[in-house]
Amino acid sequence: MTVFTPTVLLCAGGTGGHLFPAESLAHALRGRGVRVALATDARVDAIAGDFPASEMVTIPSATPSGRNLIRRGLAVLTLGKGFGAAAREVRRLNPAAVVGFGGYPTVPPVLAAQILRVPAILHEQNAVMGRANAFLARGARVIATGFPDVRGVPDKARAPRIHTGNPLRPAVIEAAKTPYPALPEGGTLRLLVFGGSQGARVMGEVVPEALARLPGDLRARLHLTQQVRPEDLTAVQNRYLAMGLAGIEAAPFFKDLPGRMAASHLVVSRSGASTVSELAAIGRPAILVPLPGALDQDQAANAATLEAIGAALALKQTAFTPDRLAADLVEMFERPEKLTAAADAARSAGIHDAAERLAEVVVRTAART
Repeated sequence: MTVFTPTVLLCAGGTGGHLFPAESLAHALRGRGVRVALATDARVDAIAGDFPASEMVTIPSATPSGRNLIRRGLAVLTLGKGFGAAAREVRRLNPAAVVGFGGYPTVPPVLAAQILRVPAILHEQNAVMGRANAFLARGARVIATGFPDVRGVPDKARAPRIHTGNPLRPAVIEAAKTPYPALPEGGTLRLLVFGGSQGARVMGEVVPEALARLPGDLRARLHLTQQVRPEDLTAVQNRYLAMGLAGIEAAPFFKDLPGRMAASHLVVSRSGASTVSELAAIGRPAILVPLPGALDQDQAANAATLEAIGAALALKQTAFTPDRLAADLVEMFERPEKLTAAADAARSAGIHDAAERLAEVVVRTAART
């Protein structure tokens, strides 16, 4: 194992989807004796409190998207301000390498590092490269990827690509130890439904109506755990009570989601990079409904990777209807062997040591300077 001790600056912000893989890498780097610093933005301060970094710096950031030209202009000005602040921090920290996890909050610190000739590693979690990483790719020393094939990498990006997988939270690694609970004949099917704030709305609209269409004997064999938006929780619970569904847990948020995934026979969810990677690592079949409207269509590409190996069914949101979901659930009840085969296929794509793989890339790259 390569021995290395200087500082590595991790750059992640905007959402937990970027921050959590960085957190996993931080644990792996600290295990190798590397000092870790984190550059992030104000939006994730609340969830970055336990981040295993020796030091955290907050860099001004904004996302220059949307049609409002004034807002876009202000966002560009904020990014410029962030670049100045980031350049000062990079000089002060003098890192041996920086690692960017995508999203516009990473642009100021990674770009500053590139201009100051600090080796930059980019990690792309999705199967389509995001715009921030695409902007930074030309100056990257290495591009690490969460999926084997990543579309949208600019032609001018000459850095080698290394498939490391997406670093996983410790709770996911622990949940992955649970074997798939094959559905016995006449047994209870444990269904888990979630989708984040944007996904919970459509799930709250479609799933109750789909379950209402199930034959009564199958509905009696169902145990449901569903994430529901707070404003929809009462209405959704009442809908399930009215149809006589006994086994139900509904809440706006589940802290122990990896464990609930491991206890499920089938997951219905969006297809963010972390979700898809966790499904593969834990080995659970899924019906995936990519978030529509995204310019990069990254969630559709993520879902396609599991569908291609028989681990998931990917449905456009327009096709995710009560009738379609009810029909799919009936088939799962009648042919539980399909669930077991899909679980095996999902597990075959799981990468449990992605954080260690990425840590090795970072250490090797930094040691070459």
